[in-house]
Amino acid sequence: MTDDQDNTELRRPWQPVDLEAVLSGTYQRPEPTVGSRTDGRGLFYPGKSHTVVSETEGGKTWFALSAALDEMAASHHAVYIDFEDDEGSVVTRLLTLGATPDRIRNHFHYLRPDAGIGADDNAGDLTQLLGDTRPRLVVLDGITEAMGLHGLDPLKNADAAIFGRRVTKRITDTGAAVVSLDHVTKDRENRGRYALGAVHKLNGLSGAQYTLTNRTPFGIGLTGRSTINIAKDRPGQLRAHALPSSSGLHWYGDLVLESHNQDFAEVSITPPHQTDEDFRPTELMHRISEALAEYGPLAQRRILAATKGKTDSKRQALDFLILDGYVTERSPHELIKPYPRNGQAA
Repeated sequence: MTDDQDNTELRRPWQPVDLEAVLSGTYQRPEPTVGSRTDGRGLFYPGKSHTVVSETEGGKTWFALSAALDEMAASHHAVYIDFEDDEGSVVTRLLTLGATPDRIRNHFHYLRPDAGIGADDNAGDLTQLLGDTRPRLVVLDGITEAMGLHGLDPLKNADAAIFGRRVTKRITDTGAAVVSLDHVTKDRENRGRYALGAVHKLNGLSGAQYTLTNRTPFGIGLTGRSTINIAKDRPGQLRAHALPSSSGLHWYGDLVLESHNQDFAEVSITPPHQTDEDFRPTELMHRISEALAEYGPLAQRRILAATKGKTDSKRQALDFLILDGYVTERSPHELIKPYPRNGQAA
């Protein structure tokens, strides 16, 4: 335990906070060092709370397990508290992604609570696990179910704040990055940045919120891809390594899951494309726009089949159409507005 932690524990809640570290220049700004993109940039802040939201099959669990793999590979511990699924599903995914049984035994800790943290000695059990393993990452999967288990209403801001104090802050106080997996609202037009339920789920975060939007489906033998956008970044260190998007959020990268067969898949978090802002493959963008206008919503593979050109170039053209607001991010992709030939309106 550090001297700063000792001072925090000795200070009563309503006494002034010691500002000396900030004033003397020894205070260190939070840096996202938990989990990693392929370029080495981190995903989550140690000791902060985060949320990852998406529709069903948007890739939330794969995203969280990618970060867990990164930490386990560095011989750090990861804890997975599951309120929705079971150990078979989660651990099978880790094995599919290449984690060895020994690494999982030694560095991955799975919990499936069926009672709230206040019952019996559940809080003590969790405190002991966190103290014994000192995890860098703790995933809370299924926030709506978790709040219900604690007798709290996910639609009420006051209850969201109570859950944050009882569960989330208990974990972040140990220095772990907490990542809550949640669902978006069903209303696509008005959902904005928010998860299902109370606004405080976003407003109360001390770290970041990511929204995942699936562009190509995940499945055995397929390469699925979801866009990762930053909806909130309270410490402010993530957006510097992201690109603005037409949605008003910042594009932090893509979740890519390449399935070779049912027993082996590779997951990666790739950075956003660093391309010349003035460059656009306008002819291919126009062809894709025409195909969507003619055939209606199409999955990416059908778009590639319906238009002429090199496959990689067509994928890039589709990405630009999405980023520029001409085509929806979610698959099957829908045409929002026609893209003019040569990129110039008549």
